[in-house]
Amino acid sequence: MMDNGVFSMVLKQLDTTAQIIGLEADVHRILRQPERELTVSVPVIMDDGRIEVFTGHRVQYNSARGPCKGGIRYHPDVCLDEVRALAAWMTWKCAVVNIPYGGAKGGVQCDPMSMSRSEIMRMTRRYTVAILPIIGPRHDIPAPDVNTSAETMGWIMDTVSMFEGSTVLDIVTGKSIDLGGSLGRREATGRGVMITTMELLKRLGKSPEDVTVAVQGFGNVGSVAADLIRKEGCRVVAVSDVSGGYYRKEGLDITGMIDYTAASVNHLLAGYRGNGVETISNEELLTLDVDLLVPAALENQINEHNADRIRASMIVEGANGPTTPEADRILDERGVMIVPDILANSGGVVVSYFEWVQGIQSFFWSLDEINENLRAIMVNAFGTVWGLAQKENVDMRLAAMMIAVRKVADAMGQRGIFP
Repeated sequence: MMDNGVFSMVLKQLDTTAQIIGLEADVHRILRQPERELTVSVPVIMDDGRIEVFTGHRVQYNSARGPCKGGIRYHPDVCLDEVRALAAWMTWKCAVVNIPYGGAKGGVQCDPMSMSRSEIMRMTRRYTVAILPIIGPRHDIPAPDVNTSAETMGWIMDTVSMFEGSTVLDIVTGKSIDLGGSLGRREATGRGVMITTMELLKRLGKSPEDVTVAVQGFGNVGSVAADLIRKEGCRVVAVSDVSGGYYRKEGLDITGMIDYTAASVNHLLAGYRGNGVETISNEELLTLDVDLLVPAALENQINEHNADRIRASMIVEGANGPTTPEADRILDERGVMIVPDILANSGGVVVSYFEWVQGIQSFFWSLDEINENLRAIMVNAFGTVWGLAQKENVDMRLAAMMIAVRKVADAMGQRGIFP
């Protein structure tokens, strides 16, 4: 299996940050590699009786600040290099919003769009058993990611509970409410994107009513972000998913599009025909003449090949690693303001933390409490990153990385190196 090179992005970001903050060489060496990596084979009996063998991974990057935390994705492009990178970003993400977690990530290389629900369930349960030796409520707590959901988390929780002989609510987050999930968890990442967007507009003195928006990716994160940003007054003129892009200068009917995907095959926008809506490509969406671009799909979408054609003056990263370091440099030279992934999309892990705490206590909060606490954490984190960026005259990604890496390094220093 070929690596996709995304971990090199992580190392470039880390190395740049280490130099800027004067990170101790020994700590830098430790942070350049994960604590633990597990690759497993996942044999599954398919509906037609044949056995398919999938490859799964779970990477725990750093646990200095607490148990590892991170999603599980099902996608044809999953590989160890990608999972390793995502685990590192989770480490920085938890630190920048000051959640007491380390970073992890998991994934299975598969095409869930071509699999039945029962095949995905059997794959999930077998993958869970394969990674069971290294996960647990005090060790590593999985969550949903690309092509996984509350239902997937329910299967994982049930599988672990069968082995434990008791219900283990806090083994995963992102579960359904009936299985000990948290109110507000499904919308949390998209809500965090909205909160950071509004904080950015406030700092730049822009009124939401004057801002046009394009959102790449219309899954859980992109659709919720588009809906909430629209409700704040911005005009969302374009969205896209793997089926293509959809544009309407006057603004899209986001509520109608969400309803359409809820009822469509594989929850895609394919075939959507709204009033006055034009179809465009994903590449065209990225280069539209809009004020704000929200990349909420996969990694490496904004790169050296298209960065000079990006016309948005603001980018809020809903996805993990959507902008390559080369694109970062081009966009920075052009004065494009970027709210980085480890800050902008951290709402999901914040509310995952709330869910974990509620599960441990068996005491659940109201939706208002969830959203108020999420807002407080996101606004505080944004203010801290913005303040450091202004003070040190650096971009927000570097400022966020400086805060995150220093927090992880300080925790490592205070714990010491075993033995």
